[in-house]
Amino acid sequence: MSSTDVTSEGGHGAVPTGPEVPVETKPAASRRDWPLYEVFVRGKRGINHVHVGSLHAPDDEMAVHAARDLYTRRNEGVSVWVVKAAHITASSPDEKDPMFAPSGDKVYRHPTFYEIPEDVPHM
Repeated sequence: MSSTDVTSEGGHGAVPTGPEVPVETKPAASRRDWPLYEVFVRGKRGINHVHVGSLHAPDDEMAVHAARDLYTRRNEGVSVWVVKAAHITASSPDEKDPMFAPSGDKVYRHPTFYEIPEDVPHM
């Protein structure tokens, strides 16, 4: 290998650049290119996870660590969930009538026409 086959560009020492070693320049990933995660935290006194916010992270593991650091600074959480926002499917509030109206015509789901005996407690 001659001195023309190596470069020290970028301060990384002698890096081979001969024809047998392909050199590709990749653009640095911007934080704006990282996927968006939705963060859910379960508090010490709660039994359910509550949505607390969003963050960008390069991968799932970093998202969990970033969520812990960002949303549980005062030791208020016992569990953290992170979900890629792209993986969440939700109904639209604008579609609430067609989405939830079908259950209104199923009267058997509502015990409004049953007579509850007097001796049945807690009904």
